[in-house]
Amino acid sequence: MVQQTAFDADVIIVGGGPAGTTLANLLGTYGVKTIVLEREADIIDYPRAVGIDDEALRTFQTTDLAEALLKDMIQNTLLRYHHSNGKMFAEVGPKTKPFGWPRRNLFIQPLTERTVRNGLQRFPHVSLLAGHEVQNLKQDADGVTLTVKTAEGEKTLRARYVVGCDGGRSTIRKLLDIKLMGDTHPWRWLVIDVRNDDRFEPYSAIYCDPHRPCMVIDLPYGHRRFEFRLKHDETEEQMSKPEEIERLLRTRLGPDEKPDIIRARIYTHHSRVADRFGKGRVFIAGDAAHLQPPFFGQGLNSGMRDVMNLSWKLAMVVQGKADPKILDTYEQERQHHAEQMVKFATGIGKFYAPYSYFTEYFRKAFFWLVQRLPSMRDYILQMKFKPLPYYERGIVDHSNAGGKSMVGRMMVQPRVADAEDRAMLLDDAIGKGFAIIGINEDPAAQLTAEDKDYFRQIGTIVQINRSRRGKVGWSADPDTLVLDDLDGVFRDLLLKYPKQRFYILRPDRYVFAVCDRHELSASVKRLRAQLGEPRQEALPMAAE
Repeated sequence: MVQQTAFDADVIIVGGGPAGTTLANLLGTYGVKTIVLEREADIIDYPRAVGIDDEALRTFQTTDLAEALLKDMIQNTLLRYHHSNGKMFAEVGPKTKPFGWPRRNLFIQPLTERTVRNGLQRFPHVSLLAGHEVQNLKQDADGVTLTVKTAEGEKTLRARYVVGCDGGRSTIRKLLDIKLMGDTHPWRWLVIDVRNDDRFEPYSAIYCDPHRPCMVIDLPYGHRRFEFRLKHDETEEQMSKPEEIERLLRTRLGPDEKPDIIRARIYTHHSRVADRFGKGRVFIAGDAAHLQPPFFGQGLNSGMRDVMNLSWKLAMVVQGKADPKILDTYEQERQHHAEQMVKFATGIGKFYAPYSYFTEYFRKAFFWLVQRLPSMRDYILQMKFKPLPYYERGIVDHSNAGGKSMVGRMMVQPRVADAEDRAMLLDDAIGKGFAIIGINEDPAAQLTAEDKDYFRQIGTIVQINRSRRGKVGWSADPDTLVLDDLDGVFRDLLLKYPKQRFYILRPDRYVFAVCDRHELSASVKRLRAQLGEPRQEALPMAAE
């Protein structure tokens, strides 16, 4: 058999949901030829996820879609917790924007998916093929061949790499023989979506009732979601009847409220993480790699973290800017945090449903105390309890990191100004690749000509000056990007960590290294070693 060498794309993504189309937009932004295969003919018309966080919006910022998506979202939504008697005992209302975007936002998934799919039309090198269902895959030393079922019959497609973003029942995961480890919970939830709801209840309400926990979520454009936990003796056949759906709905509606029921579905929740996030040239992401209860709205957001992590690594490899070994770090970096988020969401679900009224009493006493301790109240109000990714392994350099270093963590995103005094968010100023940021100093002054040449092939060298410093200390290197620290965030970082004057950021805005001027050149060399020597995969593309 003659081995195929021509490729239809650099990357084929299986699954055209939020994770798959976001990955396609990211790869499109990086200039990677990409095909998305989607089994369904069109977007599924009912909402599933309803919440998106600031980390995910920062990902969409990379694809220039964040502002368009926000137009259909309710921003900075409050989350209120209530006792079984209806009295509120806690509120989450984050107002800070450490990553540049609102931290808790509500959306209608079909609208959001449509915007993300439309974003693909900007890239002539990205295509989405609907009605294409993968049947089989074969890997060899150079690429992956997919057997695909279409309305016109069976065909094969070939790519250097494949990513399965095809949901909890992932075909790609099964073809790779990757197992989902964890549990399926015995509880079932009835989810009811309504429209033409005009009540003024502009928040998400969680009723933590041992008898019947439920959630009521305010959504854009007069939509609202109701979720009720079913009892063990309530069958799906019984609770799917219109009269039962109406009965439960009436327990949370006023006598004059008559919204239209769009749909009602019964869900079983899972807490599972794949034992591997890929094999060879094939990877999985989003629900294909991990499933979690929806109690803190992090299922979709975890998928966004996956594809942001994987996208820039794939782009560097297929464009010959890094060794393929860096793709091994995707699982190293993402699997542990996915496990953390699954455990966190599972724990939140248990919190929603106290075992008894006795347990509820102790919870009530705890939150009474929290409300009277400003630091604890702020911890809850600003969502500081949410586990953020931290990379101990992978593409990180902990050589110069202290105990409170930002290495392996996402860099904050303040406002900065360029030489023309145009205000913008940090990511928009420094570009989409790597970046070395020097606070009040030019990193280029500490690098050899070879280091500067190498780094400018993969990113940007940046000097951020103290706000309104003027031309004093302006960079002597004409190729260094000079910015003004409008919000004073970098000033505060230097005050807090005076030896951490230079930050090397990855394209996903996680910190690769922090160091002083004497260590910067060595940190750049360690980055180069971790990325590996560029290796162009020079096999040809298939004819259009």
